[in-house]
Amino acid sequence: MKTALLLSGGMDSLSLAWWKKPDVAITLDYGQIPAQAEIAAATAICKRLNILHYVIQIDCRSLGSGDMAGARADPLAPASDWWPYRNQLLITLTAMKAIAFGVTHLWIGTVKSDGSHKDGTPEFIDLMNRLMHFQEGEMIIEAPAISLSTAELVKLSEVPSEYLAWAHSCHTSNVPCGECRGCNKYFAVFEELGYDLDRSR
Repeated sequence: MKTALLLSGGMDSLSLAWWKKPDVAITLDYGQIPAQAEIAAATAICKRLNILHYVIQIDCRSLGSGDMAGARADPLAPASDWWPYRNQLLITLTAMKAIAFGVTHLWIGTVKSDGSHKDGTPEFIDLMNRLMHFQEGEMIIEAPAISLSTAELVKLSEVPSEYLAWAHSCHTSNVPCGECRGCNKYFAVFEELGYDLDRSR
């Protein structure tokens, strides 16, 4: 078995990297505004854990809407940041790279709260797994933390707060804005865990 992780550099995937320690981590710059900060966070945690790290750059910004694309939200958007079929796209692109390294199991950092979107549900993960496993390579797609909240994942992973603080969650900038949905989640998780954010950074 050879494992890969779709590592965004956010709290969920960073905690998953610490917990599962995959053989390979792959980060995608698909045109999202905070891509460089996400890549920096992913690179730092991979270096700390001695995980092979690859970055894929494909500009899909023209297909997105809302915060992370720097464009007005599409009327169909279920949230302030939305690329239609984004998780399907990201899993596919990551698997295209991972299969070249002989990866058999691809992990993604979906957590329980992601279930508010259809592509964050167990049903979606099952469908993607069946689709990818049906094709050449028979890759397995798994979301090991899908039944956990972010705080529960952090606790289970035992990632120290000083490394969790490396995560970049902002949707609108490479420097945290402190106001977007991603930043609000970041602060809420640190508060829920009882961490002193000033000391963690």
